[in-house]
Amino acid sequence: MSDSKPTVLFVCVHNAGRSQMAAGWLRHLAGDTVEVRSAGSEPAETINPAAVEAMKEVGIDITDQTPTKLTWDAAQESDVIITMGCGDACPVFPGKRYEDWKLEDPAGKGVDAVRPIRDEIKTRIETLLAHLIPAA
Repeated sequence: MSDSKPTVLFVCVHNAGRSQMAAGWLRHLAGDTVEVRSAGSEPAETINPAAVEAMKEVGIDITDQTPTKLTWDAAQESDVIITMGCGDACPVFPGKRYEDWKLEDPAGKGVDAVRPIRDEIKTRIETLLAHLIPAA
């Protein structure tokens, strides 16, 4: 890995729930040590309100995030690509480190159902960070 900070791209179909929560956690836990991006293969109009609420409960504000269309450039410029339940809809870019996180889709669910997804994402982000930024 070069001296530049690693770039992580989170991808789910709508870029409205899981990938936004993951990006929020990584920004929160990694600060400016990691470049964080998220995108969707078919982005929704708006971010999932239950995801926003669940993250707000842990002090992370993702209201300024907007679902974004996945682009070739964004993927090409990322070191790690984490897909979340988009199956074949997520393109594969050669030479990238991939992880596929099987997470329940929070779309259409209330905040009670989103909390466990949020907490599982946090655990996965902590593990990812331990690999990305080895303890000094």
